[in-house]
Amino acid sequence: MDTDLTMAKNNNQKLELNWIGKGQEPKLEPRILIEQPEHSYGDPNTSNMLIQGDNLLALKALEQEYAGKVKCIYIDPPFNTGSAFKHYDDGLEHSLWLNLMKSRLELLKILISDDGSIYVHIDNNEQAYLKVIMDEIFGRNNFVQMISVKRASPAGFKVINPGPLTVTDYILLYAKNKDNFNYFPQRVPVKYDDNYDLYIDNPEDDPVNWRINKLVKILYDKYGFSDWKDAKAAWGNNWKEVRNSLLGDLAIEKRESVVSVRDPHKPSDKIKEKMALSKDYPGKVFVIERDKYDPIYIYNGGSLSFYNDKLRIIDGVLTPTEMLTDFWGDMNFAGIAKEGGVQFKNSKKPEMLVKRILELATQPGDLVLDSFLGSGTTSAVAHKMGRKWIGIELGEHANSLCLPRLKLIVNGRDLSGISKSVQWQGGGGFKFYTLAPSLLNKDKYDNWIISKEYNPDMLAAAMAKQSGFRYEPDGHVYWKQGRSSEKDYIYTTTQFMTVEMLEKIREEMGPDESLMICAKIYQRECENRFPNITVKKIPQMLLGKCEFGKEDYSLNIVNLPHDDVPASSDDEAINEITDKNPGDEPASQSAQTNLFY
Repeated sequence: MDTDLTMAKNNNQKLELNWIGKGQEPKLEPRILIEQPEHSYGDPNTSNMLIQGDNLLALKALEQEYAGKVKCIYIDPPFNTGSAFKHYDDGLEHSLWLNLMKSRLELLKILISDDGSIYVHIDNNEQAYLKVIMDEIFGRNNFVQMISVKRASPAGFKVINPGPLTVTDYILLYAKNKDNFNYFPQRVPVKYDDNYDLYIDNPEDDPVNWRINKLVKILYDKYGFSDWKDAKAAWGNNWKEVRNSLLGDLAIEKRESVVSVRDPHKPSDKIKEKMALSKDYPGKVFVIERDKYDPIYIYNGGSLSFYNDKLRIIDGVLTPTEMLTDFWGDMNFAGIAKEGGVQFKNSKKPEMLVKRILELATQPGDLVLDSFLGSGTTSAVAHKMGRKWIGIELGEHANSLCLPRLKLIVNGRDLSGISKSVQWQGGGGFKFYTLAPSLLNKDKYDNWIISKEYNPDMLAAAMAKQSGFRYEPDGHVYWKQGRSSEKDYIYTTTQFMTVEMLEKIREEMGPDESLMICAKIYQRECENRFPNITVKKIPQMLLGKCEFGKEDYSLNIVNLPHDDVPASSDDEAINEITDKNPGDEPASQSAQTNLFY
């Protein structure tokens, strides 16, 4: 059996999921990131990052700088649909998918801020297993909610599976630390609720004297009808639809006086007593005063709920709403093919979906990350909503989908998706990065050597990252290339390090300063010459620390279309957007290597 759920007995018993390969995660090489100025775009001072490369290596590259700084992560990883991995049988395939997710989730957790959260979009093939491994990584106590998202309609299904049709995806929501979790409750638009069918004729009077009548009576009086028969005669066979539409408009117009009788949530004994009493006095309003809260109005065995409390201004329009629940049935997946001007058939998610998540989890200026960027939706939405963002995408999609889409947004030329609702006009920018190649590779004699693609600046940056230092070259002191603390420095050199050079550096050092020197070759006498200077040889000092020479941890995953979900007819109607539009100019041009550490 390739996976099982067992009780693991260490010092304490715990329930965990086991599978082939668990616990054999690779020691990832912490790579540096290299800016590609010809692809960077817009504001040259932006901190937004579009990264092309294996997302596991990219996450490791971000770990040192961004640990604990990302407010919200939304990922839409490849669904393990049964054939997501080429050339593997189902059993091994399942374990590979779990290994892929576990290694990435562990790094993502490190990046999330203490008050931040992660949203993972998945379908029913792996949802249960994903929940168990996320419980293990994030802690079951930090599980917040599983959200169900309706992604399709039963109409148009061509394949009938045994059992009910699958029309939903799931989003697993976890907090980094539930005690500090920042969640911003949202309300969603709804149609007029015909339970709000009562109207207070004299709201200015004392509540005990209120006269409450049917709202529909006011509507009929407005049109000169005596009852529903007159309405039907005037409005025809669809008179009920017309009536309800007009009642919705009237309810908004008279919103402060329109009410509904509801059962209160967890009523106190005092409220229950008044509710029972009110049944003996139909038509009479009882008032329960409360300190620091609005009064409760009891009427005909229930409490009065005011329609005005349901209304919010959405896109400039006063609209009935309700609190967002764990079922999102209002996300329109059909007709999104043209969003962003790029096509990503059967894999693209609506901008409105990501907008809702970012509204729940972030505020303007917060940092958002997506390490399975796909067509660029998360970065696109974050940009339009004034959030900072990091997007990671492997392979050509970064150039063919993400790059042109984000350029259109910076230009203000993307009018699709949420652009209208957030009044997007353009602006901002992003920098385009690729992963540096592996620092070490083997020569023809099977010896590890420094990659020839590394120039001195790249080597110095890589050695700083490998050794846990921040690469911050001093503008005046050449050997202060990076630091791990206020007085602890690192210096990497490709020159032959002599005792004379070492003594000169020592003369320049302060009495409380320390230095690590990484050199390709040095005089043996340099070793242990000074107690506050450590000399190490590269590449020997790196061997065994991590896995060098591997560029791809993606395991050949591919996103496949859902067999039982009909494709949108709009998928074939995509407009071709070229990689470069008239008037587009990159943010900067430079012949010098631009590094991010």
